[in-house]
Amino acid sequence: MTGFTVALVLVAAAAGLLRWRRPAWYWLTFGVTLASIRVLVRYATVMDACGLTVAPSRWRLALARATNRPAPESRPPRILLLRPTRTGLLLRLKLRPGQDAFDVAAASDRLRHSFSMYGVTSREVRSGVVEVRMTGYDVLKRVQMPATTVTRPMRVPVALREDGSIHYRDYRAIPHALTLGATESGKSVYQRNLVAGLAAQDVALVGIDCKQGVELFPLARRFSALADNPDTAADLLDALVARMGEVYQLIRAEQRITADIPDAEIAADIWDLPDDIRPTPVVVLVDEVAELALFASKEEEKRRERIVTALVRLAQLGRAAGIYLEICGQRFGSELGKGITMLRAQLTGRTAHRVNDETSANMAFGDISPDAVLAAIQIPADMRGVAVAGDSTGGWHRIRAPHTSLRQAVNVCNGYADRTPDLPELAPFRPSLPGISSAPVPLSKAAPATA
Repeated sequence: MTGFTVALVLVAAAAGLLRWRRPAWYWLTFGVTLASIRVLVRYATVMDACGLTVAPSRWRLALARATNRPAPESRPPRILLLRPTRTGLLLRLKLRPGQDAFDVAAASDRLRHSFSMYGVTSREVRSGVVEVRMTGYDVLKRVQMPATTVTRPMRVPVALREDGSIHYRDYRAIPHALTLGATESGKSVYQRNLVAGLAAQDVALVGIDCKQGVELFPLARRFSALADNPDTAADLLDALVARMGEVYQLIRAEQRITADIPDAEIAADIWDLPDDIRPTPVVVLVDEVAELALFASKEEEKRRERIVTALVRLAQLGRAAGIYLEICGQRFGSELGKGITMLRAQLTGRTAHRVNDETSANMAFGDISPDAVLAAIQIPADMRGVAVAGDSTGGWHRIRAPHTSLRQAVNVCNGYADRTPDLPELAPFRPSLPGISSAPVPLSKAAPATA
């Protein structure tokens, strides 16, 4: 009995130490079993207390009366699946007649307390089926990305969501995005993860960093073009607009709409073109957009109009030409001048790190999700890198990118420097560094150069 007691104390001490120092290890060794038992034992009682049960049907009541049996109890949603995950539990429920997915979403916080979980979120899988994701610990406190992630062209993992799933930046689904945040909120780390993820793909990176290049120029070996001041940025954006026109001419030339061409092969953007003539997609990263919109003289005002006009054109027309915008800044409101709200309307993806006032959060989410605005202003100052990510559908998630130092990002970009395409339109803006060739290549990867 003494030996068993000592072993039990040691196991309890080990579990407590793991829960304190390594919550992920604790969850995989002890937490997942305890939580599964807790959910199964408490399920019926919790669902009844949270108002997620339905009264018995009339035929069941009539059958009970006819057979002189006690009246049947209210029934909770039926469990279709209970599966442990790396960070929590996945519970799939079949709703009873009269229930709605919103009922489960509204009761998420009560379910979190009742099941003693860290977080609970829900989503509708299909009609009548709801998926409830429960996290066993704070996955955003120490972000650990899975060793293997599902990637495809123009889709990279950049952060971890609060429910333990991976947050991807998918340019094919959301072409343009806006990232806001105050100083020291984690925007730079988010941007480094984005660049590091894109570095391994066949994509041209174009950077505009008006802070004299301190953020993006260390990564220059993987960039096809860089600008470190507004004057150069204006010329660079004009060159991108010219490239966009050339890409559209290529698409027009390759459409060949005839009666014998299948509908699926009619080209409307670069992804409909054959691989051997498809132009290289371009991702444009603007580090501080306010520096491009502010002006103090008439000449600077004319330059500002050129820049904003070019950005609006790229946002409205660039998707089909394979040109995608990633706009970063501390604020992005109408105080930046004419054309800014038109540009913001084209930025479908929205990410807001910690902001200093509610107005800044409204610039990101005020027109799509009031709940996301409230979540953004509640990000604590000591949680750098935590952000709220959403899109024009109104859905949003709390995310946090893994900490990536500038040296780590530089090493990744240097390792993939051989994948940097030299685009002829952007050749004057190619950063001149040792080992970087300035010889341009044709518009498409395999098409011969024209005289």
